[in-house]
Amino acid sequence: MSDWSDSLPEAARLYLEGRRLDEVECIIADIPGIARGKAVPASKFARQLSFHLPNSIFFQTITGDWAEAAGDEGYVEPDMILKPDMSTATAAPWTGDWTLQVIHDAFDRAGAPIPYAPRNVLKRVVQLYRDQGWEPVIAPEMEFFLVARNVDPAKPIEAMMGRTGRPAAARQAYSMSAVDEYGPVIDDIYDFAEAQGFEIDGITQEGGAGQVEINLRHGDPVKLADEVFYFKRLIREAALRHDCFATFMAKPIEDEPGSAMHIHHSVIDTGTGRNLFAGPQGGETDAFFNFLGGLQKHLPSAIAIFAPYVNSYRRYVKDHAAPINLEWGRDNRTTGLRIPISEPQARRVENRLAGMDCNPYLGIAASLAAGYIGLVNEDWPSKQFRGDAYEGEGDIPRVLGDALDLFDEAEALREVLGPEFCRVYSVVKRTEYEEFLQVISPWEREHLLLNV
Repeated sequence: MSDWSDSLPEAARLYLEGRRLDEVECIIADIPGIARGKAVPASKFARQLSFHLPNSIFFQTITGDWAEAAGDEGYVEPDMILKPDMSTATAAPWTGDWTLQVIHDAFDRAGAPIPYAPRNVLKRVVQLYRDQGWEPVIAPEMEFFLVARNVDPAKPIEAMMGRTGRPAAARQAYSMSAVDEYGPVIDDIYDFAEAQGFEIDGITQEGGAGQVEINLRHGDPVKLADEVFYFKRLIREAALRHDCFATFMAKPIEDEPGSAMHIHHSVIDTGTGRNLFAGPQGGETDAFFNFLGGLQKHLPSAIAIFAPYVNSYRRYVKDHAAPINLEWGRDNRTTGLRIPISEPQARRVENRLAGMDCNPYLGIAASLAAGYIGLVNEDWPSKQFRGDAYEGEGDIPRVLGDALDLFDEAEALREVLGPEFCRVYSVVKRTEYEEFLQVISPWEREHLLLNV
């Protein structure tokens, strides 16, 4: 290791203490949130300031196909310049040798940020807040399922086998014994997270069979998005060690709840250090209601980001722990927008719409973008909803095609997220949707083959 190791975060330095670093994984999140990049020997990483990847990695669909999103220049795959953000350097503790991961940022040859790189999209939105003298703060909650190995896509996904030799049970929310069923996986998640320097605020059993929720401490949006990006990988690796899969599908198992990435937001005035949502006497401010109003008005146009796949829309089912509308309420988990119980200075707004299958950079960016527009335009929310919001009307698009139509028409949201990103995202997602429409499902074969 050379002088660059002196700038490593403390957790990375502790991980390598007394050891020889073998390899560095230079990674970046693509549109779906998959880690792309290169693994290089540590000696080579120490000598390079950047490396190159073609911009086409952002035009790739979840199936590995390619969308025609290159723009006017045509599909020539020019190289981007990827530069490491050393503050993101962290261990890859599941590897057979001593390896670090480092997230990189993407730039063009002129040094401008690539506008459709997801981390750059989030940075763009955060900078808009800072230009106003505001500091956005978020806290994500991650839900996922631990399931039995599934190597045949034609077979339904099943709950994993617990330590008692029985499948993980459903309807056991907050059960400690349910968590104990897959305790060895949870232990490895804790160990990997500690090695990587991540602080887990809590782990609980959710309502689904083998469904787990991990809460992270609140903080800087980019840093927290990096952690969710890293966590998805470490959780998958922990599961594989114990002969099961971790899945972040929005709705992996029929008749079970889906998996969400709830996003808590607050906004700090950088001049005073006060929460914009709390007044001098602790009351709710105009800024609080404006942020809420922005979410209500603009989140429908962002559903294509929060629910990026056809499977995502199976999560929005009445009475299945996912919202069906954008009502807001205090301490009400049936509404799409919830105000948790807190002290005034910790007042925050929880967006419950995003699925765990969304790209964390893009999901957080879209949520903050809607709130930002509300703050700037002084939008106002509807009256607080009281009671069971599932009894109300649904106002969330039910299919990806409709969500993309709303996304394409959303001028204000597209301006905040970046028009070029929105163009590329829409092309990629429409390509995936068209790929799905070519697939004949078991339901169609069962009910249509001989009946129509």
